[in-house]
Amino acid sequence: MTMTVRQKIFAFMGLLVLIIGVSHAVTNQVYINFVFDQFRKEEINTSYLNATPGEQIEILKTYVTNKMKLIGLGKGVFFVATGLFFSLWISGVLTLPLKKLMEAIERVARGDLDVNVPVPSKDEYGKVIRTFNDMTLRLREAEDARRRLVADVAHELRTPLSIMQLKLENAQQAGQNVPPEMLLRLHDEVIRLSLLVEDLHNLSLAEADRLILDRKSLDLAARLEQIVDDVKMEAEENGQVIHLSINTRPVMVMADARRITQVFINLLTNAIRYTPEGGKISVVIEDRVMERNAAYACVSIIDTGIGIPAEELPHLFDRFYRVEKARSRHAGGTGLGLSIAHHFVRAHGGFIRVASQPDEGTRFSVYLPIGMDI
Repeated sequence: MTMTVRQKIFAFMGLLVLIIGVSHAVTNQVYINFVFDQFRKEEINTSYLNATPGEQIEILKTYVTNKMKLIGLGKGVFFVATGLFFSLWISGVLTLPLKKLMEAIERVARGDLDVNVPVPSKDEYGKVIRTFNDMTLRLREAEDARRRLVADVAHELRTPLSIMQLKLENAQQAGQNVPPEMLLRLHDEVIRLSLLVEDLHNLSLAEADRLILDRKSLDLAARLEQIVDDVKMEAEENGQVIHLSINTRPVMVMADARRITQVFINLLTNAIRYTPEGGKISVVIEDRVMERNAAYACVSIIDTGIGIPAEELPHLFDRFYRVEKARSRHAGGTGLGLSIAHHFVRAHGGFIRVASQPDEGTRFSVYLPIGMDI
């Protein structure tokens, strides 16, 4: 049974009272026996025996009272000292976890996040320490993510900037007019940089819950027909078949059409990228699915691609994260598409689920809430 700090204090104080009470009773009994033995030796004589019974009682009473005054002072000093010592010990036992926690907090304040305080108990102190350990773990993860983000952004920006710099330097060294094809190449890299910056900006807004959505009634089925038609040519060029399956139409949701379009473009582009030639991509729409005690429209994008290992799934929606097989920039893109899709769907009050098996394919399911007024 786990005791709370309050229960521990109550138990310790009860133990202190018990110790003092037992000590008081035993001391009194022993001392009274000693006093009566001394009285018998010192006061019982001819004068005492010749006194009347009343006088004998007064003599005994006076003797015992005088003797008890002496021990009273000694017992008071003893019990005060015992109480103070016991209180000091109790306070030490109860505050020891806090001392260790304070040392760890001071280390964190100095910038040392590699701190883990042992959890000595399951009481409130233990809960505080576990919460502190969880906090430092999150801080370490956030710091690692920040460092990775800086490195990834620098990497993604460096490549197009290097290309532009190299082209411009070559043109300057040659001393010739810049040919149109070079300008087109530079323009492509500028567009690429602009898209990356725009994606980072939108992602930052979504993560901070500051993304502005222009919500309107949207026929999800009709919008997906347009999106699939837009990406069908790319899929056919890769030797893939893409198929849209709609059970009922229309499928109405309240959503920002531009943001939701980007979600499905990102997911379909991802499916096309990782599905080999001869593969199939299916888009299935369900108009009403009950999840988490609410009604959702569900859109599933199912491919027969390379799949994703189970250990990679928890990180799939992290910024700049790429599955190990797709680490190259050419195959893996910037690593922002899935993260943007995840945060855009979450901004709409929905969520994304993913299921995958290596070499068998992947299924992304997007759940968008159905409003009561639709």
